[in-house]
Amino acid sequence: MQGIKRKVVYVCLYEAIAITICSVSFFALSDKGLAHATTLSIACSAIAVLWNLGFNALFERWEAVQAVRGRSLARRAAHALGFEGGLIVLLVPLIAWWLDVSLMQSLLMDIGLSIFFLVYTFIFGWVFDRIFGLPASAA
Repeated sequence: MQGIKRKVVYVCLYEAIAITICSVSFFALSDKGLAHATTLSIACSAIAVLWNLGFNALFERWEAVQAVRGRSLARRAAHALGFEGGLIVLLVPLIAWWLDVSLMQSLLMDIGLSIFFLVYTFIFGWVFDRIFGLPASAA
């Protein structure tokens, strides 16, 4: 599977799992209800989808001009760190505002989730590539 179809399937699967995990996590980490936490999770997901599309397009453009082909452990780790680092910058202010917590509390919540999602992103990407094959940029 290649092109836009690959990207849509990747993002939809990734975000469906992420919304579920984030809703439960935000609910557990705040005094807000599950509906409030789920709304935040959906907003975070929408931001993450846009970030995912932009970040992956730039990453694949960079990857396509590299002399070494394929996705090594180091390349996968760099991809996951870059994606999650950018997402922290985008989501901390939203989480703080929505849950009515300090930026520091929001940052700590987001770091906890980001550590989980760093591993999740790495594993999801690897499993996705094993099931659907590498994108043309890495083949």
